[in-house]
Amino acid sequence: MNTPVRDPPDAEKQVLPGDVNLDAKLNLPQEDTPKDYRVHVQFAALCWSMFLAGWNDGTTGPLLPRIQEVYNVNYTVVSLLFVLACVGFLSGAFINIPLTERLGFGKMIVLGSMFQVIAYALQSAALPFPAFLIAYTINGIGMAFQDAQANGYVACFQNDPETKMGILHAVYGLGALCSPLVATQFAYLPRWSFHYLTSLGVALTNTIFLWAVFRLKTQDDCLAEIGHPPGEKGDNEHSTFRQILTLKTVHLLAFFILVYVGVEVTIGGWIVTYVIKLRNGGKTSGYISSGFFGGLTLGRVGLLWVNKKVGERRVLFVYSFIAIGLELVVWLVPSLIGGGVAVSLVGVVLGPMYPIVMNHSSRILPPWLLTGSIGWIAGFGQAGSALFPFISGALANSVGISSLQPLLVAMMGFMIVLWALVPSGRPPKTTPQSTTDATTEVI
Repeated sequence: MNTPVRDPPDAEKQVLPGDVNLDAKLNLPQEDTPKDYRVHVQFAALCWSMFLAGWNDGTTGPLLPRIQEVYNVNYTVVSLLFVLACVGFLSGAFINIPLTERLGFGKMIVLGSMFQVIAYALQSAALPFPAFLIAYTINGIGMAFQDAQANGYVACFQNDPETKMGILHAVYGLGALCSPLVATQFAYLPRWSFHYLTSLGVALTNTIFLWAVFRLKTQDDCLAEIGHPPGEKGDNEHSTFRQILTLKTVHLLAFFILVYVGVEVTIGGWIVTYVIKLRNGGKTSGYISSGFFGGLTLGRVGLLWVNKKVGERRVLFVYSFIAIGLELVVWLVPSLIGGGVAVSLVGVVLGPMYPIVMNHSSRILPPWLLTGSIGWIAGFGQAGSALFPFISGALANSVGISSLQPLLVAMMGFMIVLWALVPSGRPPKTTPQSTTDATTEVI
């Protein structure tokens, strides 16, 4: 009598040569491979670059009253700091795409870090105001290069890029949280500009780290080191720059980020002055700026599960309406403590927005244009960190610092309108060969 043959238990099955996922099937613990280790190192280097970006954006607010005092300038003139930074951001955004095609990812991101080293060296010397302004332009160019390259690179990760994008920008918030704590201490010292020596030290380590990790290689070469395939290529005869600039969706996302970053940096840059003038805040008012950026950091990590549960597109509308409500509290409730808490909570709900936009970009933009598009969106959007704080300063000079809150509420409302115009998905039949069709979507 023949005995029926039974399959052996899963753990006893013969391992076939092609069964590379056996550990996963058997729920066995998996060790990091050398490629996994390189992913972590690359990601850490990009996070440190974003930490420096946050450090830079969090510095200006606590130092702004002292800069006005030292150089004897009014709100409008001191706001030229933001204008010259805007010139740098926009210049960097425009030249980033063609330069990246010529030089490659590794050289561009290191070049951007070197621009920041030069800028902080000039700022630490407390040069005459015109030279101090030029340093902000140099810094803006460097930040635009690094911001574009870092966001574009992380968007190409294959393993959970949404979480990595959230962490990347949480580290930005961490930098913006730490720098006001340091800048507030320097703001009332005779050598106030020595704060920029601290920034210079961070920038030097950033340059060394980026050079050592990426070694001036192209993006495809760096991705190959971590086992990721090279980016998809298009067959369109037009340059990448031209294709990107003819996509309506890219510009909608870029303008959203422009306004968003404007809101973020306007709050971080002017809230200290607002609290001192209208809420009788003292020398410790600079810590309110840290509270805002601390909330920003917390929101980018702590609300990841909410984003996934509700859906990133829908949840951004929810966050926007909550932010408007909290900003109305800061505006209408004359309480120093209440306003400080509300500002921190505004940071919490604003925090997830930037990484959400970057993640959504990867879903709706042509894959072969993704890196360049994200670079343009990030670089152009960074101009908001200069444009809207300048507008705030000009309004404060003409009608008073009380104009800050109405302006912020209006900007947040405009963000909702822009986000409603952004498509929810990628157009059908989007292939490299159909790039010509995609680029007919001209503004």
